[in-house]
Amino acid sequence: MTAAAEKTNLLGMPKSKLEAFFESLGEKRFRATQILQWIHQRGIDDFDQMSNVSKALREKLKVVAEIRGPEVVYDETSKDGTRKWVMRMDNGNSVETVLIPDGERGTLCVSSQIGCSLDCTFCSTGKRGFNRNLTAAEIIGQVWVARKAFMPFDNGSDRPITNVVMMGMGEPLLNFDNVVDAMNLMMEDLAYGISKRRVTLSTSGVVPALDRLGEVTDVSIAISLHAPNDELRNQLVPLNKKYPISELLAATRRYLSGLPDKRKATIEYTVIEGVNDQPEHARQLVGLLRGLPCKINLIPFNPFPESDFKRPSMNATRRFQTVLNEAGYVTTIRTTRGDDIDAACGQLVGRVEDRTRRSQRYIQVQQVNP
Repeated sequence: MTAAAEKTNLLGMPKSKLEAFFESLGEKRFRATQILQWIHQRGIDDFDQMSNVSKALREKLKVVAEIRGPEVVYDETSKDGTRKWVMRMDNGNSVETVLIPDGERGTLCVSSQIGCSLDCTFCSTGKRGFNRNLTAAEIIGQVWVARKAFMPFDNGSDRPITNVVMMGMGEPLLNFDNVVDAMNLMMEDLAYGISKRRVTLSTSGVVPALDRLGEVTDVSIAISLHAPNDELRNQLVPLNKKYPISELLAATRRYLSGLPDKRKATIEYTVIEGVNDQPEHARQLVGLLRGLPCKINLIPFNPFPESDFKRPSMNATRRFQTVLNEAGYVTTIRTTRGDDIDAACGQLVGRVEDRTRRSQRYIQVQQVNP
């Protein structure tokens, strides 16, 4: 018998890859439809329970395949209803996934990497360093686990997850193929059936990958901007030194122009006291975004131990918002959710065996400058 470690995990396979898998077994392509529905619409991971699959095929699948999701090691619900899971992946690493309920809407924030290879100064995830990319099974597995937490697991109209945002740990475009496969499953009618308008990929600005994304999918996008000029963004988002704002916004325009419908990008702007929160910064942002179809999401900075940055006052954030609103931009201030369980934006850390040694360097700096 094939060892368990050698089995093919069917959880992360979109329809096209699952069809190819069954063809490689000498089976008909329609088997992919059956298995997709059992896994993603019914939450089944036991081949013996798949009643419309022949016994012979079930026995064959038990030898060569598995349906294995992440292991949940922490499951906590905030006082505001936000729910956070810590999911253990292979080799002892773990990631965090957050579900934010809002009336009939439930937004699941999904991770794409263990840690993050970028080092944005305002983000706790980046301070933990980086280990590896998640597989497609580990990415969609977060959706699968979250959905299984709300029984019965069916494809009815009452869905706890209506939106998915690739805004958890990691930079999605640096794990391109696995993220695309997972997003295809999110949108697949035979799986989760989430609208392309309700699956959003957030990027800090990997320009070549953003152009490539437009060739293979039409999900919604969010741009982690956080500064209205290159000088400041170089400090907050070091990737900007490689792909400056002008190149990033040009790629954003190209992506939007390739969509089959009129859609706007979401501009994410973390507001940090005394750093990027002044009315002058807002006026610069107005000029910078002129002509770009977008809406703006202001995110008050969420403090964490490794950062000296401070959360801005609500008055300062509202003044910033007023400048943008008066210029004609739809601008919202993101309500901080789940901060009592460290589930707020920028607070996701998981457990990362840091291959970059970045986390060790930050600890050493803190010890020298307590």
